[in-house]
Amino acid sequence: MRTGRPLLAAAALAAVATGAAYMFGPGAGESPAASVKKTPLAAPAAAPCKADARYPKRELRGVWIATTQNIDWPSKAGLGADRQKAEFVKILDSAAKRNMNAVFVQVRPASDAIYKSSLEPWSQYLTGTAGKDPGWDPLPFLIEESHKRGMEFHAWFNPYRASYGDSTAKLPATHPARQHPDWTIKFGGRLYYNPGLPAVREHVTKVITDVVDRYDIDGVHFDDYFYPYPVAGAKFDDTAAFKKYAEGKKLAEWRRDNVNTLIAEVDKAVHGARPHVKFGISPFGIWRNKAQDPTGSSTAGMSAYDSIYADARAWIKAGTVDYVLPQLYWPRGFKVADYTTLARWWADEVKGSGVHLYIGQGLYRVGAKDDKAWTKPGELAAQVGVNRQFKPIKGEVYFSAKQLLTNPLGAIDRVAKTYYARPALLPIIKKLGGEAPSAPAGLKAGGTTLSWKPADRARAYAVYQVPQQGKDCHTTDARNLVAIVTSPTYTAKAAGTYLVTSLDRLQHESDAVKVKTG
Repeated sequence: MRTGRPLLAAAALAAVATGAAYMFGPGAGESPAASVKKTPLAAPAAAPCKADARYPKRELRGVWIATTQNIDWPSKAGLGADRQKAEFVKILDSAAKRNMNAVFVQVRPASDAIYKSSLEPWSQYLTGTAGKDPGWDPLPFLIEESHKRGMEFHAWFNPYRASYGDSTAKLPATHPARQHPDWTIKFGGRLYYNPGLPAVREHVTKVITDVVDRYDIDGVHFDDYFYPYPVAGAKFDDTAAFKKYAEGKKLAEWRRDNVNTLIAEVDKAVHGARPHVKFGISPFGIWRNKAQDPTGSSTAGMSAYDSIYADARAWIKAGTVDYVLPQLYWPRGFKVADYTTLARWWADEVKGSGVHLYIGQGLYRVGAKDDKAWTKPGELAAQVGVNRQFKPIKGEVYFSAKQLLTNPLGAIDRVAKTYYARPALLPIIKKLGGEAPSAPAGLKAGGTTLSWKPADRARAYAVYQVPQQGKDCHTTDARNLVAIVTSPTYTAKAAGTYLVTSLDRLQHESDAVKVKTG
C-alpha cells in the first residue's frame, strides 16, 4: 500500500540541512544513529500522496534465459566454466542496464540438470554429452550474480519432458526415464513422462523440492509445456493409466486434473520448504476461446484448456500459484489473438484473487517478416503501454535473453527508455508474508558517497533523490528512485538530499532515512 509520509518538523529540517540523517515515517521518533540527536518529528498529518502512474514503484521486469538446445545460455555446449560465466554475466548486465529486476533461468530442460543433482543427470547443454560432469556447479554462481544486481532468480523447470529423442536406451544410465521406462510415453519423436502417474508427480515434486532446499532461489517457474502440443496423426497413448486412475472421469477432465494435482503438490512442497519462494506458471496465452466457452476470450487460436489440458483459471481460483505469466506473443490487431483483447481478459481473470499477473512478451518476434506488425520498432513498447492501462498487470517478462543482447530494431531499448527509465521494486505477493526490515542506521555522507550500517534482514536498499521543490511524497512512486543497491553504500551523481530505505528479500520496504550530501 502506498501511504503518505509525514513532513519533517522544522527542527528536523534544520538538522538535515547540516547533513544529519533522520528517519521519517511511522517510526519517525527513533534515531537511526547514536550520533544523531533525537528530535521529535511532530508534524501535522500530510494529505495522502498520489502516485504518478508513469513511474510505478513496483513492477516485475524479467527475462527468460533458456538453456534447452542452447537457445540463450550457454551459447553452445562444451564451453569452459570461465566462458560460461562470462556469457551469463553479459546477459545480466544487459538486463540491469535496462532496469530489469528478475531472471527466469531454465535449470531442468528435459529431466536433466544444469546443477549438481543426485536425482537427474547433468544436462547435455553444458558439455555436449548428457550425464557428463562439467567440472563445476553453475547454479550457485548464477544465483549469486543475479542477486548481486538486485535481481530475483526464478528456477525454471519443465515438468513432463523426458527427452528430445524417443529412445530410453540412449539416455544416461542414471536418467529416471531409463530407470523407469514405464513412466514414459513416446509422442511426436520425443519422450514424455505420463502426467497420469502418481509416481511421475512424486518424482517431479521431489526434484523441485531438492532445488528449493539446497539453493537460494527466489522462485520456481513452469512454462507452457504440460501435456504435449498436438502433432498431426500422433496419439498420446495414456490409455492404461486412464483406465487405472480415471475413476469415471472423461479423458480430458482426467488429464486436466492430473496437471492441477501436480501444481497443487508443487505449490504445497515449495512453500512448505521455504515460505518466501514464489511459484508461478507461464501458460499459453489463450485459456479458451469464446467458441468453446462464453467466458473465454474473443480469440480463435489454440485453447490451452482443450489442447494441452492446462487450466490456468483453475490454478488462479484454487490459489495454487502465486502468479501467472501468460505468453502473449501476438501483436495488437492480430485477428486470431489480439494482444489488447488478451491482456484485458487475463487482467479480469485475476481480479480479487491475490494471484499476480505478469505478461510474457514476444521479444523474439521483433523483426519477424511473417507479420507486418513485428517489423515496426514500436510494437513491443506499445504492448507495454497496453499493460500499463490494466491495474492487475504488474509487469513483463521477455522471451528471450538472446534478443536482449541483439536488441532487434532497437525495440527493447525503446521499451527501457519509455517505461523503465527508473528502477522498480518488485511487487509484493501478500500471501507469502514477510515484513519490512529495520531502517538503515548510521547513514552519513562523505562528499557524494552515502554509507550506512547493514540493516537486519535487509537484502537490498532503495535510494531516492529528493528534488529541490515539491511535496514530501518522494517514496510514493519511482519518479525519485535513483537506485536499488545490494551493499550499504551508494555514490550519487550529484550533491543533494537523499532518502534510503531497507528492503527484505521480498522487497517489503522500511521507513526512510534522510541525508544531505555535499
